[in-house]
Amino acid sequence: MSLFELPGPAPGVCDDPELMLVREHLLSLDPEGERFARVLRRTIDQLLDGEHTGRFDWNELHKTEKTHAGTLVEINLLREFQFASGADLDYSIEGIEVDCKFSQKLYGWMIPPEALDEICLVVWADDHQSLWSAGLLRANRSKLTTSGTLTKKGNRDGKFQLTKKHHSLVTWLWHKAPLEENLLLHIDPETQKAILNAGAGSRRSAGQAKLNELFLRVQKRRVNRTVVRTLAQQKDYMKRVRYNGGSRDKLRKRGILICGDYPNHQAVATQLGLPVPREGENVSVRVVEAKPHHVGQPRVRLEGRDWVVAGADDPEEMAPLLPETKKKPSISD
Repeated sequence: MSLFELPGPAPGVCDDPELMLVREHLLSLDPEGERFARVLRRTIDQLLDGEHTGRFDWNELHKTEKTHAGTLVEINLLREFQFASGADLDYSIEGIEVDCKFSQKLYGWMIPPEALDEICLVVWADDHQSLWSAGLLRANRSKLTTSGTLTKKGNRDGKFQLTKKHHSLVTWLWHKAPLEENLLLHIDPETQKAILNAGAGSRRSAGQAKLNELFLRVQKRRVNRTVVRTLAQQKDYMKRVRYNGGSRDKLRKRGILICGDYPNHQAVATQLGLPVPREGENVSVRVVEAKPHHVGQPRVRLEGRDWVVAGADDPEEMAPLLPETKKKPSISD
C-alpha cells in the first residue's frame, strides 16, 4: 500500500478517446493517487493556515476562502504535475485542453460556459469525511443544468452543473479514496476541548501547554507537523516538541516518550509495536520499565534497561531518554 494507504485507480472506461488519453496520462503520473492526495491535504491546510489562525476545521473558513479553494487546487495541481497551461482552459494535457474544477460537495462542480463540451478534471475533498475523489467528464451542454428558472442559459454567473441523473458522466480516476486524517478535527470532543483549553490565560506558554496535552492524551497515533504548527502558533514550532524545554522534556516525568522521524526513534517505535513516525511526524506513548507481569510484551532497551508500553494499572515513572540521533537537525525534530 502507499504512504496514505490509497487503493488503486477507480475503474473507469468511456467511449471518449480524448478523455481516455488524458486519464491514461494522469494515471501514469500518479498510479496510486498519492500525489493528488498530498496536494489536496496541503491545499486544505494552506487555507486553514493553522500557524497564524489556530484553525483546523473547514467550517471555520470564511466564504471567500472557501471560494478561493478551487483556485488553489488548480494552481497546486499544476505545480505538482507541471502541467502546461491551456490556451483557453486551465491545462493542456497531451495537447488536450482541460478545465479544473473543485468542490467540497460531491457532484457540486460549476462548469463555466467556456468549458462546455470540453474535458473537465473534477475534484472533490471532504475533511470531515477524510475522503477525496478525482475524475474526468466531458461537459456536454445538453446534459448540464442549473437550479431556478435560468436552466437554458445557466445560473446567474452563466455556469452549469450536473443533474443527478447524469452523475454517471464522470469517469473516475479515484473515487472516495482516503484523505490523510486531520487529527485535531477527528479526536473526540472531550480530548479536543482539553487540548485547546490547556494554558488558558497564559498567552506566552499556551502553545507549549497545548502540545503537552496533545502528546499526553493522544498516544500511539501519528501527529504531523501541521498539528504541531496549529497548536504552537509560532515560527519555530517544532522547538516545542524537542528536548531542552519542549514536550519531550515536560512529559518525561509522566513516563511519556515522543518518537520523531529519526531512524533510531523509528526503531524504538517499531520495537514497541507503535505506528512508525514518517517524515515530520511524532508518536507519543507512556512506558514503564519491564516487570515480570509484562512477559511477552514488545520491549525496547534504553539506558541499559528494558521498557514496555505502560498498561492502565502501571504507575507513572520517569521515562528514559531516547537515543541521540546522528541525523542533522531538521524542522521535523
